[in-house]
Amino acid sequence: MASTYNTLYLDARRALKAVGSDNAQLEALELLCFAADKSRDQLYRDMPLYAAAAVETRFRALLDRRLQGEPVAYLIGEWSFCGLPLDISPEVLIPREDTEVLVRQALARLESMPGQLRVLDLCAGSGCVGLAIAARQPNAQVLLADVSDGALRVSRQNIRRNGLESRVSTCHADALEKPPKALWDFDLIVSNPPYIPTADIGALDPSVRLYEPHLALDGGEDGLDFYRSITEKWLNSLRLDGWLLCEVGLGQSDAVEKLFARAGLRDIHTYADAAGIWRVVEGRAEG
Repeated sequence: MASTYNTLYLDARRALKAVGSDNAQLEALELLCFAADKSRDQLYRDMPLYAAAAVETRFRALLDRRLQGEPVAYLIGEWSFCGLPLDISPEVLIPREDTEVLVRQALARLESMPGQLRVLDLCAGSGCVGLAIAARQPNAQVLLADVSDGALRVSRQNIRRNGLESRVSTCHADALEKPPKALWDFDLIVSNPPYIPTADIGALDPSVRLYEPHLALDGGEDGLDFYRSITEKWLNSLRLDGWLLCEVGLGQSDAVEKLFARAGLRDIHTYADAAGIWRVVEGRAEG
């Protein structure tokens, strides 16, 4: 029997809630929009109408994959971050709302700096952080750096998708190694590096553990490998008085603050995300 779009949406929302989705309404809408090839406004308009059989079949197949754990962003190939539409693939992490505090604090630091600004997004993944900074700070030239060729490919797609080719570029760089000599004199380095302790990866939610790239998750034995490397090897890439800002995992802020201090950074502060979790540590290079 044919179903209306509204019926499909309500059935999906109910099923997603039953498996513990925290965003059942959003996920049901995104899957139905994708299956029907409609914008959200078009879907709301057409909710009382009957969906074509092909649309319903496609939607139920997508919903079944989601109920088995596959993230919506990978199913539809895109996600939104700080209002920017982004291409997403299993080669990059799915952007989280938690990371928006990293963007906000980076923008706050850049706002007080004059002239043209150089920003490095290290461990850039999809490019979400660097692109959000570039979209909101017209004086910023942003470089997206990652060790993964697949991630850089997605980053380049997102640069084009958001029309930022004139101010954002990419490069291959490993945050665990010393930076290439060409990477220097940045006003700000921002990084959301891998920070999950290796032993904890097996306990992650299956939607993360089974689908998101472990290269972007595994922070080493204690989760701090990348913070140690960045503070030991990358600070010479900052100009005098430049800022380093890093996202950190739950319970890691104290340890990362100590690494910042040991490296000689000053004006060290930590900021919480919307859930009250200490999420971003910042420090300024000696000037």
